[in-house]
Amino acid sequence: MSAAALTLAALLVAIAVSVVSRINVGFVALGLAWLLGAYFTDVGVDRVISGFPASLFVTLAGVTLLFAIAETNGTLEQLAHRAVRLARGRASLLPIVFFAIAFTVSTIGPGAIPTVCLIVPLAMAIGERAGVPHLLTALMVANGANAGNLSPISPVGVIANSTMAAAGLPAAAGKVWVASFIAHLVVSTAAWLLFGGWRLRGAPAAAEAAPSGRLTPPQRLTAVLVLAWIIGVLVFKLSLGLSAFAVSVILLAARTATEGDAVRRMPWGVILMVSGMSVLVGLLEVTGGLELFSSLLARLATPDTVNGVIAFVTGTISTYSSTSGVVLPAFLPTAPGIVERLGGGDPLAVALSINVGSALVDVSPLSTLGALCVAAVSDSVAAEKLFRRLLIWGVSMTVVGALICQVFAGPLARL
Repeated sequence: MSAAALTLAALLVAIAVSVVSRINVGFVALGLAWLLGAYFTDVGVDRVISGFPASLFVTLAGVTLLFAIAETNGTLEQLAHRAVRLARGRASLLPIVFFAIAFTVSTIGPGAIPTVCLIVPLAMAIGERAGVPHLLTALMVANGANAGNLSPISPVGVIANSTMAAAGLPAAAGKVWVASFIAHLVVSTAAWLLFGGWRLRGAPAAAEAAPSGRLTPPQRLTAVLVLAWIIGVLVFKLSLGLSAFAVSVILLAARTATEGDAVRRMPWGVILMVSGMSVLVGLLEVTGGLELFSSLLARLATPDTVNGVIAFVTGTISTYSSTSGVVLPAFLPTAPGIVERLGGGDPLAVALSINVGSALVDVSPLSTLGALCVAAVSDSVAAEKLFRRLLIWGVSMTVVGALICQVFAGPLARL
C-alpha cells in the first residue's frame, strides 16, 4: 500500500474512533502519525513533529484562558442574567432573547460549548416558568451559540480560519462568520414558528431569575478589559492569542480569578484534539494522502452539486463526531483539491459548506451542545422526550444544511 493510502486509512481510522469511542481522537491521531512517520513511510519523526500547529495552539490556549477567567469570576453569568430582562412581560420574545444572548456571548470569544454551559440552565429554568417548550429553548440556545461560534475571535472560528488559510484559501473570516449566522438564524426562525414561539403569552419572570446588585469590581474590570481586547484585535489587529495571554495576566495579577480554577476550565481536551488531528492531516499532505482524499470526495459530486453534497457528508459525520476537532481539520484542507478534480466550483463556497453543514447538526444530543441541553432538564421523562426530539431535529439538519449550502454558499462566496 502506498504512503498516501496508508495515511488516508489512518485518518479514516481516527474519524471512526471519534464516532464510536470516547477516547480523545487527538491522542489517536498523534499515535498514528508517529507510527506512520517513523515506521511505514520515509517522512521521519522530525517532520511529523514539525506539523504540530504551534501558532494555533497558542491562540486557542490564550483565548480560552481569557474567557475561562471571565467564566470563573461570574462575569459572563452576570451579563447573561441581565440580558434576559430584555424580554420582561413578553414571553413570545423569550426564545428570541435566548438566541440573541447565546449568539452574543459565543461571538465575543468563549465559543458554543462554554456558552451553552452558561446559558442553557438559566434558559430552561426561565423558559419553564413562561411555558416555553423545552425543545424550543434548547434549539434557540444551541443554534444561537453556534451562530456566533465561527466569529474571528472564537476558538472554533480560529480553527476554521487558520485551517482555511493553511489550505491556501483566501482570507474570508467575515464570510465564514456571516454564513454560520445566516444558516442558524434561518433554522432558529423556523423552529420559533414551528413550535409556537409566536403564540406564547404571559411574563417570563426574568426579574426573579436575575441577580440583584451591580457587577463586582473584579467583574467590572474583566468586562472592561475583555471589551478592550476585542477592540484591539478587531481594530488594531493585535495578535489574537498573545494579546489574550497579556490580558489574562493582568486579570490574574489583579486577583479577579484564581489561576488554578481558570486553567482547569480551559477545554484542554478540545485543544489537544484539534492539535493532534492537525498533525495527522499535515502528514497526509506530505505523503499525498490529502490529494487522494480529495479525489475520493470529488467522486460523490459534480461542480453543480458539490456544495450541497459536501455539507451533507460533513453534517452526517459531525452528528456523531466532533465538529471542531475532527471535521473541520480533516475536511477544510480538501476544498481546493475537490474543486480542482471536479473541474469547476468555488473552493471558498465548498469551505463555507463544510463549516455550515457540520455545525447545523450540533443540536443533536449525540453532540456536546445537544447533550448539555438535555442535561439541563431536571425531569427525567421530559429529558428523555427532549433527547428523542433533538435527535430527530439534528439528523434532519444534514438535509436542511445541504439544501441551504447548495442554494446560498456559492452566492455568498462570490460577494
